Amino acid sequence: MDNQERYKRQIILPEVGKDGQERISNASVLVVGAGGLGSPALLYLAAAGVGHIGIIDFDNVDKTNLQRQILFSTNDIGSNKAITAAKRLQALNPDIKIEAFDEELDNNNIEELFNRFDMVIDGSDNFATKFLINDAAVKTSTPFIYGSILGFDGQVSVFAHSDDAPCYRCLFPNPPTSYIPNCAQAGVIGAVAGIIGTTQAMEAIKLIVNHKSFKPLTRRLWIIDMHSMENRLLSINKDPDCPVCNKNKADIELSYKSSICGFIPEITPRQAMENTSALLIDVREKDEWELGHIKGARHIALSWLVKGNIPDISKSQEIILYCQRGIRSKQAATLLKNSGFTDVTNMSGGYGDFIAI
Repeated sequence: MDNQERYKRQIILPEVGKDGQERISNASVLVVGAGGLGSPALLYLAAAGVGHIGIIDFDNVDKTNLQRQILFSTNDIGSNKAITAAKRLQALNPDIKIEAFDEELDNNNIEELFNRFDMVIDGSDNFATKFLINDAAVKTSTPFIYGSILGFDGQVSVFAHSDDAPCYRCLFPNPPTSYIPNCAQAGVIGAVAGIIGTTQAMEAIKLIVNHKSFKPLTRRLWIIDMHSMENRLLSINKDPDCPVCNKNKADIELSYKSSICGFIPEITPRQAMENTSALLIDVREKDEWELGHIKGARHIALSWLVKGNIPDISKSQEIILYCQRGIRSKQAATLLKNSGFTDVTNMSGGYGDFIAI
């Protein structure tokens, strides 16, 4: 085996040894998303010597990412995450193969990608992608390591590990109908993402090495509350009525609604103040609205819009949307445009920037 010096600290573990390191070197892992979960997972997979790593991410590095997406530096702002991550990881370990896919994972490319890798790590931050990953994992018999964070809470599990194991839809049959914020909207401590992403990497290594003492999180959901560091292990049973893993693999249909927002024009809070003809809509939740809002604005919560509700407003009305920081309002703007509203603008910086004027 080449380069044993690099890996000798893990080779000396009896659970790994030379045979386990050989398995790691011959393994291939696709990581979906190089963000808060993907960054630590990718670093530890590359450092461990996983022989072939794939990274798929269409997004570019933003300054707000740097607080938790530890693969990137200030100089990387504006660059594609997958390509930038691949360069960083190749510098960390030049002896492994790394492929970057600067594209969105969707129903058109997912089967081909999954068939090229032994397993998948889910570093996504939206339900549409998680359900697509699950369905494709079952269809292609590709184990996937699920991870999720919200605030100080994190979850990890292993799905589609075998035909008799439960899948993600056995736990969550369908996407939630209520509004669930992502990290950009709800906030997150970078270390929370680091703990969950690192745990996902460990689960991948356990699956690869396959030592008899290892117990991957198949059929179990690990939940941790990092306020108190209390954690639980919940058992997950295979659902005989599961809408996916109860089907023949050939009958599983992959569908996906893109998480990439179309072009939404933006204006500053000052420009919004000067526009007296537009209808100003606050899409935050009721408790946020009651703590303070822009005078003259109308309240229509994003959680109401995502349920498919259409406001009783002329679709030609000029509309300016705002939330706390300008992220949820962009999502709301996309929903309105998809419903036929023709003149929708997002207020960048949101209420937070407005009250700072």
